[in-house]
Amino acid sequence: MSVPKLEVIDAETLLATPLPKTLFIVDKLLPQGLSIFCGASKIGKSWLMLDLANKVAKGEPMWGFATCKCDVLYLTLEDTIVRVQERLYKLVDEAPSNLRIAVACEKIGKGLEEQINTALNEYPNTKLIIIDTFQKVRNSSGAVRDGMYAVDYADVSALKAIADKNKIAVMFVHHLRKVKDLDDPFNDVSGSTGIAGAADTIFIMSRARSDKNANLIVSGRDINYQDMELLFEKCKWQLQKIKTENEIQQEQVPNFIFKLCDFLFLQTEWCGTATELIAAMEDTETSPNIVTKSLGRFADKYLTPNGIQYSTKKSGKRYIYFKKIQK
Repeated sequence: MSVPKLEVIDAETLLATPLPKTLFIVDKLLPQGLSIFCGASKIGKSWLMLDLANKVAKGEPMWGFATCKCDVLYLTLEDTIVRVQERLYKLVDEAPSNLRIAVACEKIGKGLEEQINTALNEYPNTKLIIIDTFQKVRNSSGAVRDGMYAVDYADVSALKAIADKNKIAVMFVHHLRKVKDLDDPFNDVSGSTGIAGAADTIFIMSRARSDKNANLIVSGRDINYQDMELLFEKCKWQLQKIKTENEIQQEQVPNFIFKLCDFLFLQTEWCGTATELIAAMEDTETSPNIVTKSLGRFADKYLTPNGIQYSTKKSGKRYIYFKKIQK
């Protein structure tokens, strides 16, 4: 069998070739490609999706971000048409005709791709497709044979292929794991890592069940990391605050690091185990495991600039060494 030759472009030509810019459906927030919007069950994701679809179809700003006015296809697959109508009554006084809604469709690999392509041919100005939820269109028939990662990656890749081929945004709504990753919330996407791995942009929404406020973090290949505080009011998610990069970085640093800087201020040098360190600091909130992890991650940024040299060595037990360097 003849193998086709690799299609390559040299870096000099690439640098000199004008290419089309990435299309943003919502400026600085939702680019073309495949996006995942994740949140716990009954958190209010569908309210947000319908509001987003309505604003994009009308060309109205979303949380102050400009939108690209275009046709929108919204597959709300866990709702009835009556429920969607009731939501629209509460959200808008006038609904756009270029927002098209369906409450049923086929699954990936079993007709969904053909249905979407038909809709795109019929309504060529469609630039945003929302699938709520991913679980309703997943093709799990090959999970036992091929493994969950392979099936998840194939399903997500099928949707990404539609987005990339047509240069549009496809967003699907998904759930979060019940067991949380305290270090990286993007690991909370339900299912195998094949789901998040194939996506271009990931949104993670979280809130306490009885709280009107929510936190929305966004990360992607074409956007900067963002952290937003939202408030659910009058059936809409309102933007309360976007955290600055400095605020985000500060929140990621455990309090232990700042307590340690204070503790070492009057120390010339110190040596001991993680357990002995938190005892000397009279820190009752930090575990030895967090000490080791925090030092490995933040020592260069917070100890070194303060003239504190940090090292560690295992000799039966793991010992921590601090020494103040005279400037």
